[in-house]
Amino acid sequence: MCRLRGLAVPSGCIPEVTEKPATLRIIFKADDITFENMTGVSVFVDSRGGNTRKVADAIAEEMGTRARDVTTSSPDDARILFLGSGTYGGKPGGPMMKFIGSGDFSGRKLAIFGTSASLAGGQNMIVTLTDTLKQKGATVLGSYHCRGKTFLVNRGHPNKDDLDNAKKFAKEMLNAAEPA
Repeated sequence: MCRLRGLAVPSGCIPEVTEKPATLRIIFKADDITFENMTGVSVFVDSRGGNTRKVADAIAEEMGTRARDVTTSSPDDARILFLGSGTYGGKPGGPMMKFIGSGDFSGRKLAIFGTSASLAGGQNMIVTLTDTLKQKGATVLGSYHCRGKTFLVNRGHPNKDDLDNAKKFAKEMLNAAEPA
């Protein structure tokens, strides 16, 4: 056994340490242990080139959690979910669509974000995610989009202003999720 803030956990369990400490909940599943962030917010991202990952990390930092990749995670029971995808041919990434297809989003509150080389492509991607999530019963609180670099287009993006705006968006979505 090893100890985590006075809590005995089996040897070999190494919890992820973040800069902002979060309350941990241990869920026993068969013989393994899962540690969960209890901030009430989860951030999931599908990013190939790293642009959307930068935005996800900014949102996660603002919310006191960490961004998780949709290819290695599944939807959890957080109070609000942030889902972000790069734009590929005007559409969300395949891994994000698979992630959404595998989850139960009925009654869930979500915020969508993404990056793209073009405004039109980004708008199409946001609409696709919004429509798909609404069909699965989710409430989409809002969306955020910024430019992302690709080849020689939009060099330097997302920049500091884009990331600061993503953090503001995260706060707004958290406030929108609060009961009136």
